[in-house]
Amino acid sequence: MSFPPTPPQPLPISSKTMAPDRGTSSPSSPDYQSISPSNPHSSSENTPPATEARRRSDARKFIANHASEGQNFTLRGIAVGLGVGLIICFSNMYFGLQTGWVSSMAMPSSLIGFAFFKTLSKHLDLPFTPVENVLVQTVAGSMGTMPLGCGFVGVMPALDYMLKKDEQGPIFLSLWKLILWALGLCFFGVVFAVPLRRQVIIREKLKFPSGTATALMIGVLHGKETIKDDSVEAGASRDRALAEQVDQESENGDADEEEVDKGRQSSWKSKVRLLVISFAVSGTYTLATYFFPILRNLPIFGFELANTWLWTLNPSLAYVGQGIIMGPATTTHMLIGAIVGWGILSPLAKARKWAPGPVDDWESGSKGWIVWISLAIMLADSVISLGYIASEPLVKYGPSYIQETRRKLQKGDWKGLLPFGNGKSKTGYAPVRGQDDVPTPLEETGPCTQHSSLSNQEVKDLPEPDAPPEHLVNNMTVWIGLALSIVFCIATIRIVFGELVPIYATVIAVFMALILSIMGVRALGETDLNPVSGISKLAQLFFAVIIPQSNKNSVLINLIAGAVSEAGALQAGDLMQDLKTGHLLGAAPNAQFWGQMIGSAVGAVVSALIYRLYTSVYEVPGDLFQVPTGYVWIFTARLVTGKGLPPMALQWALGAAIIFTVTTIVRIVGNGKKWHPYIPGGIAVAVGMYNVPSFTLARAIGGFINYYWKSYRKREETPIVVLASGLILGEGVVSIVNLALASAGVPHL
Repeated sequence: MSFPPTPPQPLPISSKTMAPDRGTSSPSSPDYQSISPSNPHSSSENTPPATEARRRSDARKFIANHASEGQNFTLRGIAVGLGVGLIICFSNMYFGLQTGWVSSMAMPSSLIGFAFFKTLSKHLDLPFTPVENVLVQTVAGSMGTMPLGCGFVGVMPALDYMLKKDEQGPIFLSLWKLILWALGLCFFGVVFAVPLRRQVIIREKLKFPSGTATALMIGVLHGKETIKDDSVEAGASRDRALAEQVDQESENGDADEEEVDKGRQSSWKSKVRLLVISFAVSGTYTLATYFFPILRNLPIFGFELANTWLWTLNPSLAYVGQGIIMGPATTTHMLIGAIVGWGILSPLAKARKWAPGPVDDWESGSKGWIVWISLAIMLADSVISLGYIASEPLVKYGPSYIQETRRKLQKGDWKGLLPFGNGKSKTGYAPVRGQDDVPTPLEETGPCTQHSSLSNQEVKDLPEPDAPPEHLVNNMTVWIGLALSIVFCIATIRIVFGELVPIYATVIAVFMALILSIMGVRALGETDLNPVSGISKLAQLFFAVIIPQSNKNSVLINLIAGAVSEAGALQAGDLMQDLKTGHLLGAAPNAQFWGQMIGSAVGAVVSALIYRLYTSVYEVPGDLFQVPTGYVWIFTARLVTGKGLPPMALQWALGAAIIFTVTTIVRIVGNGKKWHPYIPGGIAVAVGMYNVPSFTLARAIGGFINYYWKSYRKREETPIVVLASGLILGEGVVSIVNLALASAGVPHL
C-alpha cells in the first residue's frame, strides 16, 4: 500500500509523553538527547575537519558506551517476542484475508514487551533493558508479518481457489507442503538485508521513520538516550551539556529522581491502560458481530445502494484503527478510489454491459471488471516509483562514490571498495572494553584543537560510527547463509510444485527478488513505505516477458515468481526497519538478525497452520474473507500473460495507467511540498477500488480522526497510535473466539 509520508514536525518529549514524530525531537529534553551525524555525502563536505572529526568521535563514544549493555539476546526476550508475534500473526492473517492489510506492529510490540517485564520487574534477576526491548519487537514483527511474507493472504488463496483447470489449477497443498513452502520463502530476504545495513543506515543514514519512532518510544519508556541521524545541532556538546545539566540540578536540589520515575511509570501505565481499554472495546464489538452479522454491513445509504451496488459501512473499530495509522492523506486517496471505482466505473460497466453479471461477481460482474483498472494503476505507480528509487542513488551518490573509489584505488585499499563490508576498521575505532568512558583513536588525539590538523581528505577516510565488530553479523555467516537460504528456497519450491515450475524460473525469481528488495529497502528508508505489492507486480510483469504465453504453466509460474519477490522485499525491509531502531538504541545487529531468523521460522510454520485453520472453518472466498488480494494476484497474472480481459477493460486500464503515470511523476517532483498530499497516490487509489466500500469508509473515518487529533487539535501522535493498535489487536485476537464458535456450529442470532 502507498502511504504518503507526513512532513516531520518537532514535538516536545517529556518523561510523561512520547512523540513518534518521524524522527524529530526536542534536544532540550532530558529523556531524549541526540548525537547528530551529518550526511557523509553532503554536509560533511562543507563541515570543518575538526567539527566532523569530533562529531564522529562523539557518535562512536555513544555506541561504545551502550554496547556494553546486557541482554542483547536472551531466551526470555525471544519467548515474549514469539508470544506477542503470535497475537500479531493471528491478527494479520484475519485482516489479510479480508482486505490484504498487514502490519508489523513494532510500536505496540515494544509497549507490550515493556509492560510485561515491568509488571514482573520485582521477580527478575536482570533488568529489562532497551536493547532487549529491541529484540522483543524484532522477533514479534518478523513473526507477525509472515502471513503476507509467505503468500497466505494473496498467492496461496489464488492457487487454491482461483486458478482454473487450463492454468494447472486449482492447487491444494497438503499441510506439510504448505509449511515447507513457507519456510522456503522466509530466510533469504533476512540474510540479504544484513549487507545492505552498512550502506543505507550507516553511510546514507536513511530515516526509516517507523524504526525511528519505535526507537523514540523505547527510549522514552526506559528513560534512555538514542542516537539521532539528522543534523539538528552539534553533537559534540551532547554529553557535556547533559552532564552539566545534571550536576547543576543536583546542586540546586531541582533534580527529583523519584518524581521523574513516577512520571515515567505514569506514562507507560497510561499507554498500557489505553491499549487494554481499546483492545477490550474492539474485542467486544467483534464478538457481537458473530451473533449479529448485520453489524458488518450497515446500509447507511439505503437498501437499494447496499444490495445492488454494495455501498455499505463496516463500522469495524479495527478498520477505523487502520485508518488512524494510515493517516488522512492515504485514506482520502482510498476514498477517491472507492468513489471512482464503485460510484462511477461500476455502474458504467453494468449499464454498458461490459460486466453484465451481478455486481458482486468477480468473473462477470463489475466487481471483477474494476479490478483490471486498479491493476493498471498499481503497475503504473510501481514502475515509475521504483524506477525513480533505483536511479536516484546513482544520480545522488554516484559522483562521490566514483571519487571515493578512485581515492581508495590510489591508496591500494582494495577491501575498502566492498560497499557492504563489515570488517574491522583500523582507523577511528577502538574495541569496547566495558568501561564507562571508552576511548577511541579520535579521542586519543587529544583536545579538539588537534583535530584541526586533519585534512578534509583524512576526515573523509575515517569510518562512520558503527557497532563493535563482535556485535556485527560475521561476513562468513552472511555469505554462507545467503547461499544456503537461496538453495533452500529453490529446493522447497521444486519439492512443492515439482515440474510445474522449472528450476531456471525459480532461480531467476530469487535473484530478481534480491534486486527488487534493494529498491524496497530504499523506499522504506526514505518514505516509510515498503512497496511490496508494486514489487511483486513488477516481477509478474517481467516473467510475462520471459515465459512464453504458449507455456500452459505461465500463470502459475507468474504467481510463484511474484510471491518470491514479495517475500524477499518484505523480510529485507522489516529487518532494516528494526536494525534502524537497534542502531539508534545501541543494540547488537547480530542479536537482531538471529531474532529475526527465529521469528521468521516460527512465523512461517504458525502462519501455515493458521491459514489451514481459517480456510477449513470459513468459506474462502466468502462473505467474511473475500480475499481481494488473491483476485488481484490472479488477475495480474492473466493480464500480463494476455489472458482473461473482459470487454473494454484494456482501453480503460491503459487510460488509467497514463493518468497515474503523470500523477506519480508529479508526486515525485513535489515530494516535501505542501500540495504533495493532495495528489492521489496510485497504490492507495487502487486499494480503494478493489476493496468493497465498506472497508474503505471505515478507514476514512480513522483518517479523519487522525487529522482532527494531529492537525486540528495539534496533539502528539502517540495516544492515537496506541489507541489504533488496541483496536486492531482486539478484533484480530477475538476473531479466534469467533473462529472457535464457527467451528463448533454456534448459530447466529
